[in-house]
Amino acid sequence: MAASPPASGADPLPPAEGEGAPELAEPGQRLVARIVDTLVVGLPVVMVLREGFPDLSIERVAPPLVAGLLLVYEWIQLTLWGRTVGKRVAGIEVVREDPGRPAVDRRRPDVLRSLVRAATYCLPIALRPVPVFGAVAGLFWVANAAAIYETRLEQSARRRALHDRFAGTVVVRRPAAVAAADAQDS
Repeated sequence: MAASPPASGADPLPPAEGEGAPELAEPGQRLVARIVDTLVVGLPVVMVLREGFPDLSIERVAPPLVAGLLLVYEWIQLTLWGRTVGKRVAGIEVVREDPGRPAVDRRRPDVLRSLVRAATYCLPIALRPVPVFGAVAGLFWVANAAAIYETRLEQSARRRALHDRFAGTVVVRRPAAVAAADAQDS
């Protein structure tokens, strides 16, 4: 008898015996997390630049500055907790892509994986003001967004954006029981 395809959001890799697989984060959850994180970092930067440096060309200065701060913001939080403020709001987390490990044995990315993931995401933002690189960065964003939807075509893709693939990570939903325990600790 043939195995049925995984349900939407289910991890396409089989879980270890007796263990449930973590559910992959939905693209909408990832978008909400990204919007929150970008606002947390970008809004203060733009406000300070506009008020403190009114003669400055914000279109040239803000993207690299936001990208640098977003890189540090994301790198530290993913290394320490596997999630950022935005990911906490969206109920998702970043874990290592370790197909050989039991599905419920989630491990946050190490320092290097977190740095690679954050840098891959932030570099196109920093390059936006550079004319030729800005256009290439735009194409990167299209490919990055499309990679999340590739799972329908290739089960091993596991809804991983390019920055996840380069870093060897996957974004999953945070289990309700763990999220409830986190809320009690706060």
